[in-house]
Amino acid sequence: MTSPETYWEVQTFLAYEARLLDEERYPEWLGLFTEDARYWVPGVENRGRSDREGTYAPSRMAYFDDTLDDLRRRVTRFTAPTAWAEDPATRHLHVVSNIEVEDGETAGELLVRSVVVNYRGQGDVDAATLYGRREDVLRRVPDGGLRIARRLVVLRHAVLPAKNINTFF
Repeated sequence: MTSPETYWEVQTFLAYEARLLDEERYPEWLGLFTEDARYWVPGVENRGRSDREGTYAPSRMAYFDDTLDDLRRRVTRFTAPTAWAEDPATRHLHVVSNIEVEDGETAGELLVRSVVVNYRGQGDVDAATLYGRREDVLRRVPDGGLRIARRLVVLRHAVLPAKNINTFF
């Protein structure tokens, strides 16, 4: 584990990120990533405990397997006037919990594990709650702040309880 000061810095960073997503402040949210970022949300498969391949793998389906440029394209599409799936806008609520922080494998990086809950509602009756575990690599940048270099989100759903995945985690 890291120092209490570093833990508090990470917790504050993650809370700020969640608020940016809830408020659809996507350009600012994108600013929290490094230029070489990878954002991966693999699909989860139900597999037996003895199956050595596990429930997800890089060679199988992913909801997101994005670079920062890919994320920028998604944000552009979400916010375009022609994004009919976002009219009315989706109401998001992100809760980040169970935060663990340790030094990363590379100097200046932190390995951060957390649990995320994302409630998304639209219109009067369309709502879904998505649950997942996150593993982030946060990198210290020259100005002293933190940026997301890697994000892995493993959703707890083998079948999504939502008709689309127009959200970020």
